[in-house]
Amino acid sequence: MSYLEINKKMHYFLESDLSLENPFNSIPDILLWLQESKQSNHVIINEIKFSEMKQWFFDQSSGNYRHISGGFFSIDGIEVKTNYGSVPAWKQPIINQPELGILGIVTKKIDGKLYFLMQAKIEPGNINTVQLSPTLQATKSNYTQKHKGKKPLYLEYFLDTQKIVLFDQLQSEQGARFLQKRNRNIIIQVNSDIPIYENYRWLTLGQIKALLKYDNLVNMDTRTILSGIRYCNRNIVNQFISSVSDQFKIDMLYSEISTNTYISMDGFIAWFTELKSLFDLSVSKIRLDDIPEWQLTDDKIHHIENKFFEVIPVKVQIEKREVLSWDQPMVRPCQQGICAFIIKKIDGIYHFLVQAKVECGNFDIVEIAPTVQCLTGSYKSGNVYFLKDVLDALKNPQKVKFNTIQSEEGGRFFRESNRNIIVEVGDKFSLDVPINFNWLSMGQLKNLIRFNNYVNIQARSLLSLI
Repeated sequence: MSYLEINKKMHYFLESDLSLENPFNSIPDILLWLQESKQSNHVIINEIKFSEMKQWFFDQSSGNYRHISGGFFSIDGIEVKTNYGSVPAWKQPIINQPELGILGIVTKKIDGKLYFLMQAKIEPGNINTVQLSPTLQATKSNYTQKHKGKKPLYLEYFLDTQKIVLFDQLQSEQGARFLQKRNRNIIIQVNSDIPIYENYRWLTLGQIKALLKYDNLVNMDTRTILSGIRYCNRNIVNQFISSVSDQFKIDMLYSEISTNTYISMDGFIAWFTELKSLFDLSVSKIRLDDIPEWQLTDDKIHHIENKFFEVIPVKVQIEKREVLSWDQPMVRPCQQGICAFIIKKIDGIYHFLVQAKVECGNFDIVEIAPTVQCLTGSYKSGNVYFLKDVLDALKNPQKVKFNTIQSEEGGRFFRESNRNIIVEVGDKFSLDVPINFNWLSMGQLKNLIRFNNYVNIQARSLLSLI
């Protein structure tokens, strides 16, 4: 395995980021391709009963719901105790998937420009059936063929010990739904010709970013990988800046390279460590039938007040997958959520208002989250910091930098989406914020994504939009 020199890969990434020109596929071509893929694939997703699931069962010894192979994932019960937030203790179901998956994109320089090999992938929980996905998106159970199906396409390039790595890191998944789940986010470069299969196309990074402006088109796994791409070299940014016409893009590039930050990285680490010491998080496994507020029926596992989420059994039939038909449990939300960043210029440099958020599935108690992250419960209540500021800013189009609906991962979540918002506030917005909030530049956030268990998946999804 080798790593491309950092300045060279930043040059490749930024050049591709700023390019919409693609002799292979225009954006209209890609939109048509995704639509045709949706129409040409036979997909049937039916809700069934737990008693009809062929290879899943309630384990009487553990009290959990799991696959007969012992692989894939299980639905476990947990008891949570914490001094973070207004609820000190609760019990809930959670997805337990301890194995690492691979979320990977193959890139290749063609005529001097870096292209990304993207897949039109169908997942059972996708809102619009087909979404733009990474080259490879596979759990360990899948790529080791526990499902008795075919190996995923392009797997061999990521397992190759001589691969050229552009980005590689373990990143966390949704901390309120997964128990300490991480996936390997990786971008590799190939230099030789490789086969291009039916459901794959070459795109520039700029084209992918443009498609992120569409609702529910680019999947969560693509977004988390792209968030790891960074531009911290001032000379490389200055080399391209004259070709950028979007002032917001220019300002964000300067936010990546600027050392003029509200808080130093040493100051951030001290603040973050203090919060990890301040907040307690105890998570204990319990039986699913030992959660009084949740009911287990043959149709679903749900909260007695029908809020938060529910676990439903589904039967899936999808053409052109490694396995054509299977059953599985899926998590279905009870409402759409909001994930939002407030941004503000501090001494001329854009900063993001971030929060240090405790979630029951976090590896290390606290992760950096968006300013507002309301994925469960009622976000219309008045007890969410800065939610009113976000909703008020939406009334002024000049303050809204992004406002799209983005889907959660469709392999585990059934038709779940969240409104992803980035809004700008002015000078009157105070820099003084509650103890678990702080101001970070784009460069600081991108630097933290280089390491695992710092920036959560909702924040990474938002950063990928820029």
